[in-house]
Amino acid sequence: MILEDLYRLLRSGHVQAQGVVDTMTQPIVVLDHNLCVTNANNAFLRTFEVERDDILGESFFRLGNGQWEIADLRHLIASVIPKAAAVVGFEVTHDFPAIGQRTFLVDARRLIHPDNNSTNILILFDDVTERRRHDAEKDFIVAEARHRLRNLFAVIRAIAMQTETEDRTATEYRDIFLGRLEVTLRAREIASSGETTDFEPLLRRSVGELGVERFHCDGPAVTLASSKVLAVSMIFHELGTNAMKHGALSVPAGQIHVTWALEAGPRSRTYLICEWQEKNGLPVTPPKRRGYGTELIEGTSAHLGGKVELKYDPGGLTATIKIPV
Repeated sequence: MILEDLYRLLRSGHVQAQGVVDTMTQPIVVLDHNLCVTNANNAFLRTFEVERDDILGESFFRLGNGQWEIADLRHLIASVIPKAAAVVGFEVTHDFPAIGQRTFLVDARRLIHPDNNSTNILILFDDVTERRRHDAEKDFIVAEARHRLRNLFAVIRAIAMQTETEDRTATEYRDIFLGRLEVTLRAREIASSGETTDFEPLLRRSVGELGVERFHCDGPAVTLASSKVLAVSMIFHELGTNAMKHGALSVPAGQIHVTWALEAGPRSRTYLICEWQEKNGLPVTPPKRRGYGTELIEGTSAHLGGKVELKYDPGGLTATIKIPV
């Protein structure tokens, strides 16, 4: 073989090898025994926005104002040749001058050569920035879902434990429990739809559709923070349930009138003053014992920083609810 044929063969092999490296989508750089750059593929040049002529012969750890000057990484790469070791998946998170915050997994191995005596090191960079971001988002979503499920289970358990069983059949207990559970889930759905919720639609949803034609509302536009939606829903659902069983909605002529207004309070707080009044219902007398419904209405109002006053007038129940908004 003449010298020209040998040169052509070597050059063909070099071009082919360079073509293979440039085909790789991950950035790749080759260092000599002094850890200076001898070659880099196109992906490396594009990713780090550098020119080939600007990096050839330069120390790898001086590139980009020393962006790779990380003690652990330098130690690991320096040990590749003498110890025939390899760096696999070394994570580097850095604010690179040209491309901003990125996270790379770095692999470094001795470059394989036919004489098995190569002193060059091939370094491959795997950009996992988006992968790490997606993983973090997924972890957050899973953690948030678990947190919400635990909270929801605690609410369900509280409803089950506090729904009285005395003098009730299993069917009655089931219906009461499912009704309270339904309004809880509905309120959580409303609360999750935004930071604030309009009071009147929430009020109507909480009472339900059975008495919608006999349920009259009058008051200004009021918005509630999402943190108050569940509690307010429970209060008015309980009032509506009692009205359907024992109050105005238990007879055809009964009606419910709800009026509300905003009132300035101490420490520059604004309060919602809401009056629930039942008319044309069955005669009302004060209960002989405090049930779960009464405790829920009064306790929830107090929890919100307000209060409730219940009046058992013969003509119908009147509830005055005051809560901060």
